[in-house]
Amino acid sequence: MNKNLLLFFILIATSVFAQTKVSGVVLDEFNQPIPFANVYFKNSSEGLITNENGRFYLESQKNYTTLVVSFIGFTTVELPLTKSVTYDIKVNLAAGETLREVVLISGKMSKKNNPAIDILRKIWARKKQNGLRQFKHYQYDKYEKVEFDLNTIDSAMMKSKLFKGMEFVFEQMDTSRITGKTYLPIFINESISEVYGNNTINKEKEILKANKNSGFNTNQQIIAFIKDLYAEYDIYDNYLKFFDKDFVSPLSRTGIDVYNYALTDSMYIDNKWCYNIVYYPRRKGELTFKGDFWVNDTTFAIKSINMAVTKSANINWVKEIYIEQEFDVVNDSVFLLKRDHMMSDFAFNKKEESKGVYGKRTTLFKNHAFNQEKPKDFYKEEVNFIDNSVYAKSDDFWQENRFESLSKDELGVYKMLDTLQTVKKFKQMYNLVSILGSGYIQKGNFDFGPIFSTIGYNEVEGIRLRVGGRTYFGQNDPWRLQFYTAYGFEDDQVKYGLSGKVLLNKKNRLILEVGNRRDIEQIGASLTTSNNVLGRSFASSGLFMAGSNTNLTSINLSMMSLNIEPVKNLTLEAGMSYRTLKSASSSFSLDYFTDETFTTTASDVKQSEFSVSVDYTPKRKTIGYGVERSIVDSPYSRLFVNYSQGVKGVFDSDFDYQKLQLYFKQPILVGGFGRLNVITEVGKTFGDVPLGLMSVVPGNQSYFLIENTFNNLNFYEFVTDQYATFQLEHHFLGRILSRVPGLRKMNLREVIGIKGVVGSVSDSNRNLNASNLIYLAPEKPYWEYSAGIGNIFKVFRIDFSWRGNYRDLPDANNFTVKGSFGFYF
Repeated sequence: MNKNLLLFFILIATSVFAQTKVSGVVLDEFNQPIPFANVYFKNSSEGLITNENGRFYLESQKNYTTLVVSFIGFTTVELPLTKSVTYDIKVNLAAGETLREVVLISGKMSKKNNPAIDILRKIWARKKQNGLRQFKHYQYDKYEKVEFDLNTIDSAMMKSKLFKGMEFVFEQMDTSRITGKTYLPIFINESISEVYGNNTINKEKEILKANKNSGFNTNQQIIAFIKDLYAEYDIYDNYLKFFDKDFVSPLSRTGIDVYNYALTDSMYIDNKWCYNIVYYPRRKGELTFKGDFWVNDTTFAIKSINMAVTKSANINWVKEIYIEQEFDVVNDSVFLLKRDHMMSDFAFNKKEESKGVYGKRTTLFKNHAFNQEKPKDFYKEEVNFIDNSVYAKSDDFWQENRFESLSKDELGVYKMLDTLQTVKKFKQMYNLVSILGSGYIQKGNFDFGPIFSTIGYNEVEGIRLRVGGRTYFGQNDPWRLQFYTAYGFEDDQVKYGLSGKVLLNKKNRLILEVGNRRDIEQIGASLTTSNNVLGRSFASSGLFMAGSNTNLTSINLSMMSLNIEPVKNLTLEAGMSYRTLKSASSSFSLDYFTDETFTTTASDVKQSEFSVSVDYTPKRKTIGYGVERSIVDSPYSRLFVNYSQGVKGVFDSDFDYQKLQLYFKQPILVGGFGRLNVITEVGKTFGDVPLGLMSVVPGNQSYFLIENTFNNLNFYEFVTDQYATFQLEHHFLGRILSRVPGLRKMNLREVIGIKGVVGSVSDSNRNLNASNLIYLAPEKPYWEYSAGIGNIFKVFRIDFSWRGNYRDLPDANNFTVKGSFGFYF
């Protein structure tokens, strides 16, 4: 079967579901494409605007016989549609102006004397009185369907070795009503929820009643990924967040600075007189949309809107984003969202012919009720709750309770995925993706890994090999055992770590943990210490390091702790630990004086410690309900407070002291200007302690960026027993470089930062020191600053960092370059 014949059969099959389809390109008199031209079916509100290349694809389930194409400054063209499917038409618009029901404004849209701007101002004035905002209490039922599809399917893909033995999947191919491209559904997730809201306390609660997906019914990671990928948004907000980016809403008060607006039409929709406004970006490279909306002439509530992200927008891995929203007129003055559809085209590049994956979310709303008050406790979030019956609803239940029926192809996805689960090649591919994603290789009820920690290097151990694993019966295991063992070829020593956790109470996540670790560590790499038995400092296990890295410590740590989460995202922990510390290198000393005459020294530290901590992470999203949970990677605040009490004499412990530490991180989204991360740490040790128990300002001698470290400091360059640090890092997300013509297409992103620390060491602690290390504290505040460029080749970031002062110290690192890899939208 050749490619054209295959396309013919696809068009015949898909024409059953859509009555009118048309695609093409809009050009001027000189055959140059006209971007953002208005294309719609005559006597309807169904339409769109062309992309940057003047191309369009429009589809409707109704029969239409005329297509209208218009643009400001050009004559309007009406094209007869003699067939239900008309592809690749060429529309030429002649220069001129045609008056229609409303006045059109030619040329670049002015902000003055523009009727579209006048309407926009009335939308701003009324937006808090529209929709659910006008009620103190509300509730409704919600149905959500998310689907992922392979797109741009061609005969070469169908014949590729990748799908050998799985050719049956192509029986479910369809054609997108938005792009006109063929696609193959590969995943579908459905959910039904009840939503309750209280506008007086600004709280909302969603209760999941049913969930179903193809082939991965209880995989919380996939479900949570979908939820995070398609976050909720309100078109009336000034900024809409998609893929961790702030897009300027076309209804934003700042929209007139980044959009052109034109009033193009008016008509009755559902017996309401509405205006049609087309909008498109003033500049390329910014996080903006193109599209149009219909707005009522009295309430100035939106009746329908479509938004398409321009391809020039500074966003990775996403070629297109398309959004449609429709609002119902409940009575004369209440417009409520009834349907929300969002489609994203994920691809490695933004070329028209590139293959990728469609991600589509359709949300329907009904059965609204208002001012039925719920007690405030009703909105309290569950700490740890899962109703497994939600994932076990019958097919009859779904057939009866879906808000709209699935298409033949969507129903086929369920059967296709069930069949794929039995195909050996698919299992191998799925397992490979799971290994790369989790870092573990699963064999039965045991996971080997993490594989990315297998090899490391430091000057004491030389080449270091590590193997380990964990028990794994499922993502919601109530208990887990983990271990690792490592060997250094230079010091010829075996190290290990062993940890066990058990969930004693599921409701409030009461967890008991015990463990022991014997290893070599760089304890000067972090201020806020952790008793995580399986944790290991990157500073002592990286493959490459700048400068000498012999200041390593041999540690033997035993610990036991209880932690509980009485309120969502508030964790309390109490624990005790016993550790011994000694130098791992002959060139590094932890010696301290043991007598008042400063004549007797000891080289080992034995210390018992009791601690309590509070960890508060508002708006953090977690996955799973077992003893271990994963965190959805999105910006959230964190406040961590820890109090430690060292007790002399317990298990032959050496020192009495108290240590108080506080860590705070606050990400701040600064509208269209990116994100600012603010981090501060403060701490103080009360009592006399040796070097091994001091607070070392964390340096960074690696070639990579490490959060909460100082890029221009070496390990142990500054030592303190009381300190305060601050870090400011602002991500402009391409706001500046996108305006530089030669750099615009590279989609680079700017980062600037400044870090500082001030601290001191008491005289008694200086006198206690018998090591070969000079206690230098940043009593005059130390600071450094940096500038970086991210999104290089979409995966790399490079930072240039300068030392602000203390530049004359021996071995001072006054300038350094650090890098990092990562996949970011």
